[in-house]
Amino acid sequence: MVTDDTLEEAPKFQTPPRIRWYRSEIDRDVLMSLTARSNLRAFVHVFCHLGLFFATGLLTYLAFRLINGGTWHWAVPVTLAGLFAHGTHGLFLGLVAVHELGHKTPFKTRFWNEFFMRVYAFLSWSDFVWFQPSHVKHHQATVHDQHDGEVVLPALLDFKDWQFWMTAFALNPKNVWVRLVSWSKHSMGRIDGDWYNHVLPASDEKLRQRHRNWARIVLFGHLALAIIFIVTGHWFLIIVFNFGTMYCSWLGILCGTPQHFGMSPNVPDFRLCCRTFTCAWLPAFCYWNMQYHIEHHMYPAVPFYNLPKLRKVLIDDLPPAPHGLWATWKEILQIHRRQCADSAYRFVPELPGNTGTHVADEVLEREAALSDCGQRD
Repeated sequence: MVTDDTLEEAPKFQTPPRIRWYRSEIDRDVLMSLTARSNLRAFVHVFCHLGLFFATGLLTYLAFRLINGGTWHWAVPVTLAGLFAHGTHGLFLGLVAVHELGHKTPFKTRFWNEFFMRVYAFLSWSDFVWFQPSHVKHHQATVHDQHDGEVVLPALLDFKDWQFWMTAFALNPKNVWVRLVSWSKHSMGRIDGDWYNHVLPASDEKLRQRHRNWARIVLFGHLALAIIFIVTGHWFLIIVFNFGTMYCSWLGILCGTPQHFGMSPNVPDFRLCCRTFTCAWLPAFCYWNMQYHIEHHMYPAVPFYNLPKLRKVLIDDLPPAPHGLWATWKEILQIHRRQCADSAYRFVPELPGNTGTHVADEVLEREAALSDCGQRD
C-alpha cells in the first residue's frame, strides 16, 4: 500500500508534459453554437434519467411487496426482472452522469450543474471531489503513461473470472464490501493508491478536507437511510435505493469499455487513443452520449446533447465509427484476441485526413474544467 511518504520519495505519476493535441478544424461560429448550454434540455434529460431510476425502483419494490405463498411463482421472477432493469440503468447514475455534470456543460446555470452532480454522486456513492480533478488530468494527458492514472492502457478483459460475470449480471458482494471499506477510510482521511494521492496531494489540506466531508456525507447519509428503511419495515429499499447502482452493470460495461480499449497510448491524437461508436437511442440516453468519445475529448466544452451534431461537422476528418453495440464489440473482441496473442498490438484506425490544427494541453485542461466561464449564477 502506498503512503504519502513513499509517494513523495518516488512518485509514480508526474505533471503532464506539454502536448500539442491534434484537433479537427471547425468554424468558430459553429463551435460557439455547439457549446451553448441549455437549462431546458438539461432539465429534461436529468428528470427523465433520474425518473427512470426511481420508476424501476418503485415498480421493483411493489413487485416485492406482492410476494406471498400464492403469488411467489410469478412475483419473484417479476421482482428479479425489476432488479435487473433497475441495476442496469442505475450504473449510469455514477461516474457517467457525474462526469458530464462535473464538466459543467449540461446546464447554463452553474448552480444546477453543481446541485445535480451532488445528487447523482450521493445516489451512486461517487467520489466527485476526487473525480473532477482526476478527469481534468485525464483530458489533459489522455492515456499518456505516468501522466494519466484514470485510464491505463493496455486494458484487460478476463472473461474467465467469475467475478466479472457476477458484477455484470448480479451483485458482487466483494465489490460492495471493498467500496464500503474505501468510503470508511476516506471518511477518516485515509487515502490509498498512487493516482488518488497524486490527485489529492497531502499538501492540499483544503481539498482533502472537502474529500473527507463528502465521504462522511455519503457514508452516514446512506447509513441513516438504511436505518430508516429497517425501522419502518421497508428494508428491501436498501437493495433498491442504497445499493441500486452497484449491480447488473452489463450495459455499462458494453458502453464504457470501448472508450479507449485497444487504442494507442502516448499519442497526441484523440482519433488514435479514443473510440467513437454510434448506438440506439436508449443506451445513448443512459450513457449521456459518451459513445461520441473522440468528439468529447477534442471539444470537451460541447454539451453531451450536442455531440451528435459535432460529429456531423467533423466527420470528414474522423475515423469511421461502428454502429451498434454488436458491431462495436465484434471489433473489441477481435482486438482482445490480437492483444492476447501479441501484447504490443494496438488498434490503429484509418484516418481520412489531417486537416486539423494542434492545441496545447492547457487549452484542453481549461475547456474540460470550464471553470466558471460563461455560466450564469
